[in-house]
Amino acid sequence: MAARAQCPYCGVGCGLELKPPPHQVPAPGAPASPAGPEPEGQWTARGDRHHPSSLGQVCVKGATVGETLHHNRLTTPLWRERTDQPFEPISWERAFTLLVERIQATLATKGPQALAIYGSGQMLCEDYYVANKLLKGFLGSNNFDSNSRLCMSSAVAGYQRSLGSDGPPCCYDDLDLADLVLLIGTNTAECHPVLFQRLLKRRRRGAGPRLVVVDPRATATSDAADLHLAIAPGTDLALLCGLGHLLLQRGGVDAAFVAARTEGFAELEALWRAWDPERAAAVCGIAAADLRQLADWWCETTGVLSLWSMGVNQSREGTATVAGICNLHLVSGQIGRPGAGPFSLTGQPNAMGGREVGGLAQLLPGYRTVADPQHRAEVERHWGLAPGAIAPQPGLSAWQQIEAMERGELDLWWVTATNPLVSMPSLDRVRAALARCPLVVLSEAYAGTETEAVAHLVLPAAQWSEKDGVMVNSERRVTLCRAFRQPPGEARPDWAIFAELGRRLGFIEPFRYGSAAAVYAEFVGLTAGRVCDSSGLSHELLAGHGPQQWPFPAGTAPGGGQARLYTAEDPFPGAPEGHRFPTPSGRARLWADPPLGLAEPPDAAFPLVLSVGRLLGHWHTMTRTAHVERVSKAHPEPLLEVHPEDAARAGLGDGAMARVRSRRGAITARVQVSERIRRGTVFLPMHWGAAQGELACEANRLMHELGCPISKQPELKGAAVSLEPA
Repeated sequence: MAARAQCPYCGVGCGLELKPPPHQVPAPGAPASPAGPEPEGQWTARGDRHHPSSLGQVCVKGATVGETLHHNRLTTPLWRERTDQPFEPISWERAFTLLVERIQATLATKGPQALAIYGSGQMLCEDYYVANKLLKGFLGSNNFDSNSRLCMSSAVAGYQRSLGSDGPPCCYDDLDLADLVLLIGTNTAECHPVLFQRLLKRRRRGAGPRLVVVDPRATATSDAADLHLAIAPGTDLALLCGLGHLLLQRGGVDAAFVAARTEGFAELEALWRAWDPERAAAVCGIAAADLRQLADWWCETTGVLSLWSMGVNQSREGTATVAGICNLHLVSGQIGRPGAGPFSLTGQPNAMGGREVGGLAQLLPGYRTVADPQHRAEVERHWGLAPGAIAPQPGLSAWQQIEAMERGELDLWWVTATNPLVSMPSLDRVRAALARCPLVVLSEAYAGTETEAVAHLVLPAAQWSEKDGVMVNSERRVTLCRAFRQPPGEARPDWAIFAELGRRLGFIEPFRYGSAAAVYAEFVGLTAGRVCDSSGLSHELLAGHGPQQWPFPAGTAPGGGQARLYTAEDPFPGAPEGHRFPTPSGRARLWADPPLGLAEPPDAAFPLVLSVGRLLGHWHTMTRTAHVERVSKAHPEPLLEVHPEDAARAGLGDGAMARVRSRRGAITARVQVSERIRRGTVFLPMHWGAAQGELACEANRLMHELGCPISKQPELKGAAVSLEPA
């Protein structure tokens, strides 16, 4: 019998059907397949036609995920006192003793601020919830952050500032209804391929929509575009201001909507007036006529949908640019109705769920913030804590945790379901910081990762497919992923690890969970009345009726979740009369943030801008996909895209090996000379870390940690570099 689940890769959240090897098909009522290698075959995956988000479509990663379940798995806890020593296998009893002793000693000497956890959008909601409850609630430290800080934190902050709450207001059906789709800072064809194919299918039927792509590179996404704006890196906000100027000029403002539903228009109008199309086009390095064409299409279109991802978020202007996108939709009234709205595409399979559960250092469950006294009190009551138990200050964000280790302020750094020794910026600095932390813990499913090389204690984790739990995709669609095989060896679910630790620290009743379903039931109770209300959901309902979309308040019938937020008919759960947006005034906020450009612009010593990103076949740091033969053949090595003029100036030909230098270090990469990238810009995929041996190409060694001052998201799309023959 096939198992159904959400794909564990990108934020599209496609539905999968997974079939066991023929020799392992269980009889009705029989236990799941045994752990360990399966030499006679492997699980196979195909798209689930019944999943409403993907309707049976799947990309190469999802189609080959069955090949990744068994290889290279961790099966027992590992320990070493120093990272220059080999690991030795230990028992879970010994592992928990080490953790309890360290935590108790740290609380007694330095206090809770010396404890930190760095999680991941690969965690299921139940994992996120228990870890947050333990650290923020019962240990008193808000230092729980996740790799969503590198991925979606600018979208979180931008939605909060502009609309009053996190949460994309759109849904995937809007892809079928929009007349104009603006793809800005997203190579959707490679990073969210199933959604992109949905757009292409419409176009093949002659049903539109127009596609406009904003990207310094020509990609498979821009190849399908009606208009490609190859702007200079770091000029997205300037482009949006120039577009706003033209909306003012060409009657693209919905004056009634602005007057009734927004505030701050006068300041925004003054900013936009200063950015005429000639000025904006000159800063962006594009033709003013192309900007005017985009404005014409926007003004004549009844349904404009803007999609963005890392190219917007990973910027020092990330939050401001998200607000800039929201500004355009609010001023033109293109929000809260079919085929229209500002729609962030999450990078990871459960980054959305992590946001709802409180998986960033400034958040609490249910789209609450630690800085809000009422929010803290609500969570304290739900968790049975004394008033004041939750600290009022936001915890350390991802990079702040690195800085704290540099200062010797962290005694324990616990990494869960992620590989920061590839994905973090300024990797040499990260390694040096970790060397100063007395206890680095890694909860991981796969052996041999780059982060394992700097860890003291490694805990074998049960991954997706081996534990029950919930994931939420980019359109707020909630899917229950059931365990369909046993964890290998002694691997355990992350939520169960944190719950056991909580009990051993003396918090017995609050962490006495009998199942992941019990964890989820406790979490959704915290969402009641919030924008992300999921109080009507349960493992039982999701198992019986399939994926559901929130808001889904208690009493909602299956299939009755709300597809769009901030509609005229139902603005948001629990909205007071006259409040269309969850802000104090009930109005959306327009922000007049002036464009600033890159945090590290090119100069004479480092004349080029390096951007990094993903490839279609690989996933993040390759812990899964490096072992898939089909993917490795498609992407055998990392290639540095360089414009012919930049290559000639550096004395480099196609296929040559180049030394790429930044202010933080140097790496070597093979050159791919291409006219599909702007002059002055070079591109590297971010997947190949030190664990890839002779193919190692640590792109993020070169990237700086400077980022958005509001979202604390590093600018991983722009670092100044130089090239020379290797």
